[in-house]
Amino acid sequence: MDTPASRACGIHAARLNLADYARNFSDAHPPLTRPQALIEAERCYYCHDAPCATACPTGIDIPSFIHRIAQDNNRGAARAILQANPLGGMCARVCPTEVLCEQACVRNTNEDKPVEIGSLQRYATDAFFANPGAPMFQRAAPTGRRVAVVGAGPAGLACAHGLALRGHDVVLFESRPKLGGLNEYGLASYKTTDNFAQKEVQWLLSVGGIEVRTGQQLGRDITLDGLLASHDAVFLGLGLQGVNALGIAEPAATGLRNAVDFIAELRQSGDLSTLPVGRRVVVIGGGMTAVDAAVQSRKLGAEDVTIVYRRGADAMSASPVEQEWAQTHGVKIRHWAAPQEVLCEGGAVKGVRFAATALDAAGKLVNTGETFTLDADMVLKAIGQTYVSEPAGKAIALEGGRIATDSAGRTSLARVWAGGDCRVGGRDLTVEAVEHGKVAALSIHEALGVPVALVA
Repeated sequence: MDTPASRACGIHAARLNLADYARNFSDAHPPLTRPQALIEAERCYYCHDAPCATACPTGIDIPSFIHRIAQDNNRGAARAILQANPLGGMCARVCPTEVLCEQACVRNTNEDKPVEIGSLQRYATDAFFANPGAPMFQRAAPTGRRVAVVGAGPAGLACAHGLALRGHDVVLFESRPKLGGLNEYGLASYKTTDNFAQKEVQWLLSVGGIEVRTGQQLGRDITLDGLLASHDAVFLGLGLQGVNALGIAEPAATGLRNAVDFIAELRQSGDLSTLPVGRRVVVIGGGMTAVDAAVQSRKLGAEDVTIVYRRGADAMSASPVEQEWAQTHGVKIRHWAAPQEVLCEGGAVKGVRFAATALDAAGKLVNTGETFTLDADMVLKAIGQTYVSEPAGKAIALEGGRIATDSAGRTSLARVWAGGDCRVGGRDLTVEAVEHGKVAALSIHEALGVPVALVA
């Protein structure tokens, strides 16, 4: 928020002119043109048992959809994508294809450039959403079964879609005003321009059979026991509600805030020129959230932005491509440093004192004894999020702080499944959350069965 206190400590809105904001937050990677897509599609070998398809968490038949693009059959290409991944349009924009399908591309063994699978996937899905025509998928006959899906992020949306397609009635509960989860609130604006997250949600809901209830928070407005009493099954796609602490004193000072809140505020802003940002910004963390927060700080007009991470570049969860993206946009990355003290003056952040770190002989991260200070009027915490277990209750077993499930998403509580970031394991990727939702929908369908009377 732009307040007198924030302005006093160097945090200001309107650092740029309107043309700069429009340019800075335009599409980071413009889509392929038709000639570009056709040329790129012809580079594919259309492998049998393609390693790229195996590397895709949702199992998209990549050679098939690329071949259809080469035949100028964009609807057929989109169908091959969306039947495997109902959020294939967003995943094409944000999935780290460089470490998944494109890394597995056999072109890597013959030349230094894989097929641009992510760009081709976006080309096909964009073409479909621009002109959808007749419904692509038809809902099965109603089964009379009713399932509650809690959380409308990628996992919840994929599960709701899979259940609705099979004829079940779905009630989708979401605590926020909009559906989409991280796709709507947690990604950099330049990755998802033109309100694409909501366009994809509306297409997904168009299959029918999904009732949406926003402003409904588990543990406050609804309870798990209540849902189980009124529904045949429940899927939890709760995400990660908590934010990790720095592990040091965190003063109530202007300019110190969570990176996820900063990103969400930016994503929901109708006028970027009203968003305040510091002149000197320090982002603490090493993941995608840290990169998105840092780059967007620069694009809002911050003059000096530094990401500080306690280990080396190889240990950062942000991919090498994302790290390079940050650096080419003027963000400095400092490795091997851990925060020791947030420095304040007059109730406002003035900097952060860091301790240099290293690995000892046993491989343990330790402080070297050296320290340094970075001046800052804004410090963004991006050191990970945690699952908050209280809303779902104690009946669901946890593992490593997240919900324990089997491979199909079943929890320890009968008739309850879970998926996405709240579920233990995985790499906290949108595409993996979609697969969790897909697999759980099939498992729930098989567990529910169809009444004999409806089969006749």
